[in-house]
Amino acid sequence: MRVIAVVAAYNEERFIAGCIEQLAEQGVSVYLLDNDSTDRTVELAEPYLGRGLLTIERLPRAGVYAWRPILERKAQLASSLDADWLLHMDADEVRAAPPGSGTLAEALAEVDRLGYTAVNFQEFTFVPTREHPDHDHPRFRETMRWYYPFLRQHSDQLKAWKRQDEPVDLVSSGGHRVDFPGVHAYPTAFPMRHYLFLSVDHALQKYVDRRYDAGGMRDGWHVARAALRAEDIELQPEPELRVVGADGALYASDPRTRHPLFGRE
Repeated sequence: MRVIAVVAAYNEERFIAGCIEQLAEQGVSVYLLDNDSTDRTVELAEPYLGRGLLTIERLPRAGVYAWRPILERKAQLASSLDADWLLHMDADEVRAAPPGSGTLAEALAEVDRLGYTAVNFQEFTFVPTREHPDHDHPRFRETMRWYYPFLRQHSDQLKAWKRQDEPVDLVSSGGHRVDFPGVHAYPTAFPMRHYLFLSVDHALQKYVDRRYDAGGMRDGWHVARAALRAEDIELQPEPELRVVGADGALYASDPRTRHPLFGRE
């Protein structure tokens, strides 16, 4: 079974190589939409062409972060790519199968065999802490071990689906969940690690220094992120977070419904 992840990226040089490598290990190919990155995102991705990376498509930015055209382009690709299943994701995410289910591609093949057409993910958000504030290096997955489970509302990470003959909708939910007639979601959420930011400086670059599209703001998208200021960034102490154990287990009980960094999101 062929699984393709459509990954949108802007200045994701910290994450892009690891993202492509991890997905390739999971049996998933990557279609990269680069939103006019000004860092080394494209340079670091290009060596993976033909070995996990299908292509790099430029998506013009026009100086602002505009979410709607990214979602619209992903929905178009969902109808045109030669795939059995598709993933809508970002470079700072690590999506995998539940423990004991093999690779992500193998687990999705089993979901397909059982007659389901979509998969939801449980987010585990990894962040730097007051005690260990800087993980802005290639080994961040090893050193940044503190996290919180995050669940804004049920099935708001419905981002893997069986290819449909008719168009799918990613825009109506603001990209939180795919929609199409007859969605039949698998009852068990797959795990997703989200590396929100690696240091305070990284958060400044990723969120505070970013300009957001006014149309998206009117739609209610990324309002809290656009309002973030440098003085608002406060790292959490480790006792308020969970830590990954030696067995790598993640626990989803008592999830947070907002990201502390953004206040309302």
